[in-house]
Formats: sequence, C-alpha cells, structure tokens
Amino acid sequence: MKALYIEKPGEITWKTVSSVGKVNSDEVKLKVIYGGICGSDVSVFKGKLPHAAYPVIPGHEILGEVVEAGKTASVQVGQRVVVQPNSYCGECEFCQAGKTNICPEKKSLGINEHGGFAEEFIISSKYIIPVPDQLPNERAVLIEPLAVIVHALKKVKIDENTSVAVIGCGTEGMLAVALANYLGGNITAIDINPEKLQKVKEHYPDIEIKHPEEVTENQYDVTIEVAGVRASFEQSIEIVKPGGSVVAVGFPAVAKIPVVKMVRKELSIFGSIIYNVPDDFLASITYLLDEKFYVEPIISEVLPIAHFEKAYEKAVSGHYRKIVLEF
Repeated sequence: MKALYIEKPGEITWKTVSSVGKVNSDEVKLKVIYGGICGSDVSVFKGKLPHAAYPVIPGHEILGEVVEAGKTASVQVGQRVVVQPNSYCGECEFCQAGKTNICPEKKSLGINEHGGFAEEFIISSKYIIPVPDQLPNERAVLIEPLAVIVHALKKVKIDENTSVAVIGCGTEGMLAVALANYLGGNITAIDINPEKLQKVKEHYPDIEIKHPEEVTENQYDVTIEVAGVRASFEQSIEIVKPGGSVVAVGFPAVAKIPVVKMVRKELSIFGSIIYNVPDDFLASITYLLDEKFYVEPIISEVLPIAHFEKAYEKAVSGHYRKIVLEF
C-alpha cells in the first residue's frame, strides 16, 4: 500500500510501504476517506515537536470506512468512523478516573506512532467512533479537532451573558469562535494577523475582531488562549475580568504568570489537553449534526493525496485554515 512518509523533518514522500496485514480480534481496517492536516502535523514536518519519532507516517485526524473487522470489534464493515488518535493504558489512576487524556503512557498517532495518512490503516476498535449516516464527510472530518474545543469549553460557562475573547484565529481558534458563538457568547476574536481576523469577520460578521494592541485589561468574562505563544497567554490573564476564567489550549513553552494579579483578581486558570473519550467526541458529533452550528469556513480546501506537497505547503504557510487530504 502507499502512505505519506516523513523520513526526517522537511522530507515527506508518498511511497509504497509494507501492507498493514490482517486485523486481530478487536481491530478494524479502515479505508481512509479524509485526513485533516493539523498544527501538530505541521510541527512534526518542521521538526518542532521534541517527542516526535522519525521516520513516521503522519496524520491523526482520520475519517475512514471500515473494510475489515475482527471478531470482537465494536463496529461493522461498511461503517464510517473517525479515529481517536491517542492511546491510553486503561489501568492508571487517571484512566480509572476517566481522564485518559492525561494518561502517562499516552502515545499519539502521527507523532510517536505511525499515523493514518495512508490508503489503509489498522487500529483497535476501542479507538474509533462511528459517524452517523446523516453527517457529511466535510463535517465529519472535523469531529476530532472540534472535540479539543468541546473539552476546553466544558471548563467554563458560556451563554448570552458571557463575554469571551478567543486569542489566536487558526483552525482551533476558529473552532473556538464557532462553538462559543453557537453557545450564545459575545465573542471577540484576537490575532496579530489581519488576514486571519478578516476571515473571521467575513464568515462571522457579528463577532468583534481586534489586534492584541487594541485590547485593554479586565474586559472579558472568559479568555481562551489558542495561539500557543507566550505573549498571548500572558495577555489572556491581563484582559480577563476579576473573577473570570482563562482556558489555555495552546502550547507556549514558558510564560510569566503575575501571581499577585491572579490572586487579587481571583482568576480560574484551566489547562486543557485534547479530550476525554468518548464523551467529547459524542458531543462534537451532536454539535456537527445541527445545521445551525456554522463550521463551513473552518476547511479552506480539500486536496487529493496526489497533491500532498501542495497541501503541506499551504498548511505550513499559515495563510489557510484546515487543509484536508482526500485519499
């Protein structure tokens, strides 16, 4: 079979690799339909993830069709499914508490294990979620990245009385804008890139857009940091109101926390990593089934796998939102 293959940072090819073989009792073989290129895929390609292992088949945002199922697999041949791409031991104190997202034994597809940007892919059926028939492929491929935001926003209350700042308007930032808007919040999107802000305004005209320098302190009930840079995280603490909440989704390596200000403002600061399964995936599906939940702007382009170089070039450029590969 063929798969995308990153031999080392900066070198990606579409090449013949060993067949995935036969499934074991609880496994399924998927014919991949769509694969979304995530920011972490870009980081693996650029060599910017310290825990990435090379060579590696990238890809973890996988929508596929089950073409073979083991005897004890939880799904049947012909079903469309999405992949939950982070393994967990199921035995540690965190897994036992339902917090598989922070399992110390966690491995991630496309990063430190071979991922799913391939013609076929085998995985344990405990890591797949069935997709309802009425959910089109272009929305279904967003189930996994949306689950990240679903998990994050569960930590705070957002309704029509909540002012929300989303800092960073890449794909996950746009998903945060979309979901917070759907939940009724009064949203301000913040980014240093005017092109990204314009895209937000174009598709969500009722949402306010601002450059970071245009925002003053103590303005928002909730701040959601999705940019993943130090300045954005530090600003999220500055601009949240006393008694407010900060949700950190991005990954700045370090940042300065003004502890006195945090204490005097009595802030709640939440870290949020990926999602809990299956709950956050099922909630993601529920949102996506509602046509009123407007996520069409999230995908910039769907490109055939033959154009993988162009797809990665666009994803790496930062000028696009979600780039999706069609297999």
